[in-house]
This record gives sequence, C-alpha cells and structure tokens, in this order.
Amino acid sequence: MIPYLDAGEIARRLPPAAAVAAVAAALRGGLDPSAGVARSSVPLPQGELLLMPAWSAAHAGVKLAAVAPGNPARGLPRINAVYVLFDGATLRPVAFLDGAALTTLRTPAVSVAAIRRSLPPRPLRLVVFGAGPQGVGHVETLAAVASLAEVDVVVRTPARGSVPWRVHEAGAPAVADALAAADVVVCATTAREPLFDSAVLSPSAIVVAVGSHEPDAREVDAAFCARATVVVEDVTTALRECGDVIQAIAEHALTPDALVPMAEAIRRADPLDGPLLFKGSGMAWQDLVVAEAVLAAG
Repeated sequence: MIPYLDAGEIARRLPPAAAVAAVAAALRGGLDPSAGVARSSVPLPQGELLLMPAWSAAHAGVKLAAVAPGNPARGLPRINAVYVLFDGATLRPVAFLDGAALTTLRTPAVSVAAIRRSLPPRPLRLVVFGAGPQGVGHVETLAAVASLAEVDVVVRTPARGSVPWRVHEAGAPAVADALAAADVVVCATTAREPLFDSAVLSPSAIVVAVGSHEPDAREVDAAFCARATVVVEDVTTALRECGDVIQAIAEHALTPDALVPMAEAIRRADPLDGPLLFKGSGMAWQDLVVAEAVLAAG
C-alpha cells in the first residue's frame, strides 16, 4: 500500500531546521528554479485550484491545492492540498503527503534559507503580520536556526491571534515601535495593499513577503523595494506572479535587472547586506525538495 504521510508524520520526520538545510543544499547543488514549469490555476466560484508539478533525477511530484478564501470564516483552512510523489525511473507513486502541511513546512524553510546568511549575529527582534499557519511557521522556523529576543504578531482581528507571542491589532501605535526595532519582518497575509509604511524600518531591516502569488496584491510598499536588495525565487516567476515586485517596477521604484535570484544569494561568497527583501510566491521545486527530504528521513 502506498503510504500517506499526514501532518504529524511530516513534522516528526523533518523538523524546520532540516527543511531549511534541504532547500539550501538543493540550490547550492545546482538546482535551477527557472527550469521548472509555471503553476496552473483554475478559477472556481469558491476560490481556485492550483496544480504544481516538478521533477528531479530521483522523483517526480505534483501538488494539487484548493484555495478557498471563505473558509477561515467557516473555521476551516484556507488551503487544502495533497501531494503525490512518484519514483523518478518508473513513475510509480511512492507516497502521498498532506499538501497543506508540506506547504506550511516548505514556505518558511525557503524564506529562512534565502535570508539566513544575512541575519544579524544576535537574538532577533521579529515582527510577523498574520497569525495563520504561515505566520506561525515562520516564527518556528526562524527559532529553529536563530535565537529570538522578541516576537510581535500583528493581526486584523485580535480575537483570532491566539498565538504565544505579543499580539497587536493592525494600526496600533505599538506596531510602529515594533517595526522600528525589528531585525526581521515577515508578511504572511492575504493583504492587497502594503501592510505598513516602510519608512519606519531600520536601515538593516530584513523583510520577508510570502502572502500572495498574484500580480495585483502586495504586502510591501514600493519605497522599500527601491532601497532594498530584492531577492526572489526566480526572476521570471517574480515578474509574472509577485505583486510586490511587479507594482514596484510599474511605479519606477525597481528594475527587473536589480532582482537577485535566491540561488545566487545562497551561492555567493559574501552574504547580502540589509535592507533586504525576500519576496516568495511559492514554486513547485520547493515542494519536491522538501517532500524528498521527508521521504528520505523516514
């Protein structure tokens, strides 16, 4: 029988730090994110279906994800997904994985792999916009590779911010103070417009934006894109899917040739200095790399 690896089994097999290491190792080993195919999206009345295939020498894999924006109001997950991993030689299925759990693990692993070498060598002051699985996952993944001095979580509805860190309502005065002191700011929301005025950030701030893969949505303002080094998973993908980047270019705050591919950032001899923006939209190769690591860890 083909094994099904649920959320608990995925977490047991591959802790966050190991997922970060797997992503970084794949890119250092020569994986080319631009060689993959773009995700397919099918709009539905309730949301959208996403199909994300990828392959390596050892395996092929595909994630089928359903995004239902109305689900949180029903007390249900916004994203439901399944991942199928196939043997690379025979294309026989070797494992099914909980696709939502895989996404929750791999997205912060990719973010942290992208920024890890640029983190300051001290306990981090972290601000996170969003208290959903990705917001929580980014805190846990950063905590797995660095010490955290302070964690402030910003939410639109405080009652939904049931996390073990300081929670602020968006727009509260304390948010600006936390942003001014932050080493790292993580944006993991469904916002369509910038979440904050980047003028309050320190000159060395690192911002991670992962909330959207839509060209008309952004979490970070163009002013930050103009002064930051902007790292993306893949330049072509960013110019197609990443609203933070696309809109900054449209506003003449950024140029496409200024974008730094994540693989280059990881492979370079010296780490990138702040201010730094990592904009991720999620790519199929990331699911495959982490799924392979989960399988190998079993």
